[in-house]
Amino acid sequence: MAIDLESTQFFNVEAEPETAVKIVLSTVYEALSEKGYNPVNQIVGYIMSGDPTYITSHKSARSLIMKVERDELVEEMLTEYIKSNHWDQERK
Repeated sequence: MAIDLESTQFFNVEAEPETAVKIVLSTVYEALSEKGYNPVNQIVGYIMSGDPTYITSHKSARSLIMKVERDELVEEMLTEYIKSNHWDQERK
């Protein structure tokens, strides 16, 4: 089967309960902050590398974040960023 490289492919993510990923991110952010780390840098390091040692084990943050796929973390953060900049309103 030939792949059509001229067309844009669609990636549709099923909406999950919004609380799951948000709670994980919130807990991880809080745990990293409490331990004196820069949460943004550490979470980005984890997402880019997949290395869980970027995340502290404080408050079970490491085991929590590993239960969520990294693409789900990116999707949640990008969705919230778009909402906070009201870009989603421009499309309506």
